[in-house]
Amino acid sequence: MRARHLLPLIPVALALALPSGATAKTTWIVNGAGFGHGVGMSAYGAYGYGKHDVGYRKILSHYFRHVKVRRKRSSPTVKVLLDVRAGDVAFSRATRACGKRLRPTRTYRAHRSGGAITLTTRSGRRIEGCGKRLQATGRSNIKVAGLGRYRGAINAVAASSGSINVVNQVGVNAYAQGVLPGEIYPSWPKQTLRAFAVAARSIALATDVGGEGYGLYADTRTQVYEGAGEETRRTNAAVQATRDEVLTYRGRVIQAFYHSSSGGRTESRFLGAPKVPWLKSVRDPYDKLAPLHRWRVRFSQAEVNTMLGGYVDGRVRRIVVLKRGDSPRIVRAKIVSDRGSARIRGDALAAALGLYDRWAFFRKRR
Repeated sequence: MRARHLLPLIPVALALALPSGATAKTTWIVNGAGFGHGVGMSAYGAYGYGKHDVGYRKILSHYFRHVKVRRKRSSPTVKVLLDVRAGDVAFSRATRACGKRLRPTRTYRAHRSGGAITLTTRSGRRIEGCGKRLQATGRSNIKVAGLGRYRGAINAVAASSGSINVVNQVGVNAYAQGVLPGEIYPSWPKQTLRAFAVAARSIALATDVGGEGYGLYADTRTQVYEGAGEETRRTNAAVQATRDEVLTYRGRVIQAFYHSSSGGRTESRFLGAPKVPWLKSVRDPYDKLAPLHRWRVRFSQAEVNTMLGGYVDGRVRRIVVLKRGDSPRIVRAKIVSDRGSARIRGDALAAALGLYDRWAFFRKRR
């Protein structure tokens, strides 16, 4: 996801892909729009609605069709992979682990011993065998060395790879509090923050990556999750104002996808994924507030040849768009060179060229 921190970044390929000066006889110009995958709710679009005091439920119903905001009767927990460690996992502020009482002022370690985890002192003295999983709990946030502070429990799981999976088992509302500051700006309108709180909670409960001891990632593969140490007053207030609320379609919690900037129209699905009834392509009038609502980049002929060299040999002559989506985003294209041609998906083409989005139009200037 990452609707927030990616906004000011320039992809490495673009930073390197400046015109090469007088030696470049041909310049490729790419006019594009948006930043991200374009599916679901756009951050800057939701920001605009929030600035106009549109309620969070209406914001969500604009981007997701035929859905309802429902309150869960219970607050389930989620398991988030924080890290994979080859060595010991040091932690403090815990009061209990593996059936033993701990002193919160002391540091302890989860140590891999064969196929099991052992609880040890900071110096490595064995305290207790824990089986395949050590779970540490406390009265306040638990601190994990090298990672930060986290609500809920910290699990150290003996993975089949021989490493230790460091997992935060936490209530879904506390999880949302750790997500929002890393995904959007805490200074944004409260209705926007509330919309993202519901979306973040929904994604967490509708996703299961099937990992060893975890169901979610703490990065953009799921959502950026930074734990208790990055929480802010405004984002926590948004989570509490929408406590236990999720977005549902016919009673089932949905993956309420979001992205940074839509370019003015969202896309209805990911490439290769089936259509789902709650995802529709919609106009996004306030996306014009986004820094990357419209963008233009230039490449030299040599740079295009290099970046697309994994698909065709020789000099690239044309990029022919074969199909666009419900928005102008590229679904399929053909790269034509002086030695042949190759078909390519829109997302692969955007990645090869380092584009902000697959909403792109190509032309050459000699």
